[in-house]
This record gives sequence, structure tokens and C-alpha cells, in this order.
Amino acid sequence: MSSSTSDRNRTPYVANQGPHPWHRFVAVGDSFTEGVGDPDPEAPNGLRGWADRVAEVLAAQVDDFAYANLAVRGKLIRQIIDDQIEPALALKPDLVTFSAGGNDVIRPGADPDAVAQLFEDAVVRLSGTGATLVVFTGIDTNFTPVFRGIRGRVAIYNENVRAIADRYDCIVADQWALKEVQDMRFFDDDRLHYNRLGHHEVARMVLRALNVPNDLQPMQPDPMPSRTWRQARVNDLVWAREHLVPWVLRRLRHQSSGDDIRPKRPEPTPVIDRRD
Repeated sequence: MSSSTSDRNRTPYVANQGPHPWHRFVAVGDSFTEGVGDPDPEAPNGLRGWADRVAEVLAAQVDDFAYANLAVRGKLIRQIIDDQIEPALALKPDLVTFSAGGNDVIRPGADPDAVAQLFEDAVVRLSGTGATLVVFTGIDTNFTPVFRGIRGRVAIYNENVRAIADRYDCIVADQWALKEVQDMRFFDDDRLHYNRLGHHEVARMVLRALNVPNDLQPMQPDPMPSRTWRQARVNDLVWAREHLVPWVLRRLRHQSSGDDIRPKRPEPTPVIDRRD
């Protein structure tokens, strides 16, 4: 990496020095970045999500802003690297968000250190362009019985992400520390993906990490009231039938929810302000 590129990555953006410096934002990743759980019939691919929400804020503050989203649901980190890194580099972004490895870590027997090796390879390639690179830690799963058992693997994955980010001057968007979303009211019915409220909170987190002023506020009222014990048990049965069983069957068939899905924004295009 040249000294000019390294210096650019190490220099933080200071909000009171003027508009943010980014004009071409490319988002790379899986369902988290694609926006699954945040349906919007007017958005490309029928999904909005945190990345679209961040792009809307950034676009409102500078001229000549464009945004591409290459993320596809269900993809493992190797697939993301093989399918999205080169297209992302070809778009010549000055801001990249990279979230990958979550689908690997939740699989039985996953090795978070092996995931980290692939993660670092991708970060080397993306950070070498001089673009500002944002990476994500995984959420603390202790609040949900469904994923509580993988908490240790997520913690190891997160420590690897933080170490890689430190080596390559990345910005860390820290979901593990985002205590607000450790509540099932922020999640879709599948208990895996954020809902509209969750994606909104992640967008606020990313903008804080970038130090970009914005007027996004916590969304009120909560979209889902707390359930009684009986309602929760009924919902458990519905979840198992509609989400858990299909997920297991896809694993047995070596299928992905992202098979035949195309990126919703494969080219950088202007952003329409659709903020709430």
C-alpha cells in the first residue's frame, strides 16, 4: 500500500470540517447488507435495508453521489469474495462496506479462524484501493435462545475482525456493542434477519461510525409489542415450520436462499431520498 493511500485511510473524517468526502459507495455482503427483513415494494429487489438508508443520508449531503449494492442473501464468505470483490473494485468506490462470514459462523462446526483468513484476504484487496472501508462485528447472540449456543464462535470471529480492521485501518461498525438491537422486536419473523426497525438502528450505527451528522431518530412506536408466554410458544411452532425446517432442508440439499438472486444495485446510481 502506498503512503498516500495509507495516510488517506488513517485520516478520520471530521464532521465540522465540511461535507463528508464520499461520492461512490459500494456495499458488499450477504442478506444483512442486501436488506432482507426490510421489505419495500418501491426498492430494487423489493428490499430497502440499512445500506440503502445510509446511502440516502450520504446522498443528501453531497452532489454527484452514487451507490451500488452487490450483496446477495445466503452467500458464504468464499462466494462473496469470488462473486463481489472484483466487481466492487471495478466500480472504483471511495467508500466500501464489507460484511461477510456470518452465514459461515452460524453453521455447525464452523471455524471462525478459517473465516478470518478469508476475511483478511478480502480486506487486503478492498483497502488497497484507498477507499474508506467499513467492516462489521457480529451481534451478541446471548439474548436469543436460538443462537445463544454460537455466542463463543461469534466472539472469536469479532476479535479477528477487530484485529484485521486495526491492521488495515478499517472503520469498525460494532454490532456486538449495539445493545439496542438485542431484542426480538428488532428482528423479522425468521429470528435471523433484522426487520425495518433493526435495519434503521444499524444505519444509525454506521453513520455514527463514519462520523456523519444525520437526523435519523429511534423509530417509535415499536412495531411489535411484547408477547405473552402462550403467544410466544405458538410463534415458536410457526417459526420452526416456516423458517427452521426450510433452512435445514436447504443445508441437506446444498442449496442457498440466494440461488438465482441477482444484486439489487449492480451499478452505482443516484439515490432517491426516501427517509422516514
